[in-house]
Amino acid sequence: MPKGMASVTTFSLMLQFLFSILCSSFGQLSLAFTSQEYHEALEKSIIFFEGQRSGKLPSNQQQTWRGDSGLSNGSSYHVDLVCGYYDAGDNGKFELPMAFTITLLAWSVIEFGSSMQDQIENARAAIRWSTDYLLKAATTTSDALYVQVI
Repeated sequence: MPKGMASVTTFSLMLQFLFSILCSSFGQLSLAFTSQEYHEALEKSIIFFEGQRSGKLPSNQQQTWRGDSGLSNGSSYHVDLVCGYYDAGDNGKFELPMAFTITLLAWSVIEFGSSMQDQIENARAAIRWSTDYLLKAATTTSDALYVQVI
């Protein structure tokens, strides 16, 4: 066997070994969490979404420290781009990452909604907050698509 081939074979065997250890470790990890811990993780995820909201916040907002923001978004172009979610904890709204994130959340609700218990309405509200905004960004002006608000 050529010298280079031996190192490729060894590397391949090493990767297979590491992959099998990794897979077996994940199997053991999944047994380490209780349904209560998954519920708490979901609840905190939804609270994170609420913390990133832009616009006039609803009265049922769980985070009382968070206030209204971005109420004049789009006004310099004479359009209403209020609402949506901030990206990365700053004051920017980027529609493509927002659309991707909310698509994943919506897909999670479709697949696992029956397991979300008391968080299902909060998850739906998070999806609605974003989709209403994304529709606004796409339809406010007939010949424009707003994809970034800073």
